[in-house]
Amino acid sequence: MGTVTPRSVLRYETWTLQPDREPDAEPVLYAMQCAVDGEASPTSENFTEPQDWVLRHCGQNPSHHTYREIITRPWRTWRRT
Repeated sequence: MGTVTPRSVLRYETWTLQPDREPDAEPVLYAMQCAVDGEASPTSENFTEPQDWVLRHCGQNPSHHTYREIITRPWRTWRRT
């Protein structure tokens, strides 16, 4: 019986990555999270809702001064020809 040698075929392609702005793309979503206690705002397509949550949260918790912005943005890729 002969020797079996493995063969591979490599194909290099160029891909592009960018935010998905197509009409059917998922919406960009915003939220804020308190860095002190980990509590988070509801997620919203409108940033003013999480911002209002921060102002209420820091009003109720005067020692909570640090927050994180959480943005969920859809992205898409495609092969360049």
